[in-house]
This record gives sequence, C-alpha cells and structure tokens, in this order.
Amino acid sequence: MLAFPHDTHTHTVYSDGVGGIADNIASAEEKGFSLLGITDHSHYLGPRSFNRYVREVKRWGEESGITVLAGVEGNIVPGGTDVPDWMVEKLDYVIASVHEWLDEPGEYVELVKAALMDENVDVIGHFGANFPHIGFPSNEELKEILELAEANGKAFEISSRYRVPDLEFVKECVRRGIKLTFASDAHTPRRVGDVGWSEKIFLKAGGRKEDLLFGDLL
Repeated sequence: MLAFPHDTHTHTVYSDGVGGIADNIASAEEKGFSLLGITDHSHYLGPRSFNRYVREVKRWGEESGITVLAGVEGNIVPGGTDVPDWMVEKLDYVIASVHEWLDEPGEYVELVKAALMDENVDVIGHFGANFPHIGFPSNEELKEILELAEANGKAFEISSRYRVPDLEFVKECVRRGIKLTFASDAHTPRRVGDVGWSEKIFLKAGGRKEDLLFGDLL
C-alpha cells in the first residue's frame, strides 16, 4: 500500500483515453486511493464538451468516497500554454506539458520556462521525458528551471509512465520547497493509480506529505 495514494494525471474518452470518468474513479477507489485528478488534453475540449466534462467530473466526484479534482493537461507552446482563461476559471488545476518533437534540449528548456511564467499553469507534466531523445540540458539550465518554479510557485509531477524527473531533480525540488505530485498518465482505467515509481523516487528524495501539492487533501 502506498503511503501517499494519489494520482493527479489521468485521461478518459474526453481526449485520448479509453475509459469514462466514472471508470477512472472506480479504479482509484478499488486501489484504495485518497485523491484522483482527471486531466484530459485541453485541445480536445471545446466550450460545450468542456462544460460537460467539468460537470461530469464534479458529479461523479460527489458520489465518490475519494477526492476527485477537475483538471486539464495543456500543451506548452511558445509564450505559455494553449489553455484559455475560460477553462482555467472552472478547473482545480492545470498541467502543462511539452508534447511536440524538438531538436535539442535548449528548445525544451525555453518552452518550460515560458510555462513556468504562465499564471494559468500549476504543474509541469513529465519534465524531461524528451531528454533521452534530444539530449540533456546543462546544470545551469536546470538550475534556472528550478529557480523559476520556486519563484512562481509551480509544481512538478513525478511521472511513473516516463520515469521522470530524475532523483537529483526531485531532491532539489524538496530542498527548495517546490511542490510535487504523483502521476500515472493513465489512458486506461486499469492503469489509474500506477504511481509506485513516483512514490519510490519521492521517498528516496526525502519527500514528506507537506512536499506534495495536494498533501492537505490526502
């Protein structure tokens, strides 16, 4: 059993997942989780489908025995993210992730820096997932990322799907007081709650409940 059973990054049929919102919640309940985030990709959602999405998350959450949060995963684009203000107003939080293919790590770093300065963003998703393919940024660039996150009150998810960020980065987050979350990035209900790697790295880095973004809800 996990010490901090929560998963803040899951997808449903509202974007590229294969299960419904209720299915993800049921899976989290069966696994003894305390908190679940539904975070479908923002670019799949228009005004009407978005309103239906939020209503459904809230309705099933109210009927559930666990805390269910309504979020989205936005794409980081030059200048910030593609999550509009009218979405943010109705959400509990916003994840921003790099999804486009890049040629070198400096491009990745610049995109993440823009997201860290975007007031609509709460969490940076799967930071570093591209690095094995495009190369790793310098220590100075990573330090700049951490300083921006600290200054702007942003969090990072620890992604069990991509196994990022690495231990040293998570240690620095804990040391600086940068909040963290656990993320399965599940696209099927059965993968909801697959955050064992996230907790392992978090605990190895010396993380405590107060270092989690939603620790007060666990």
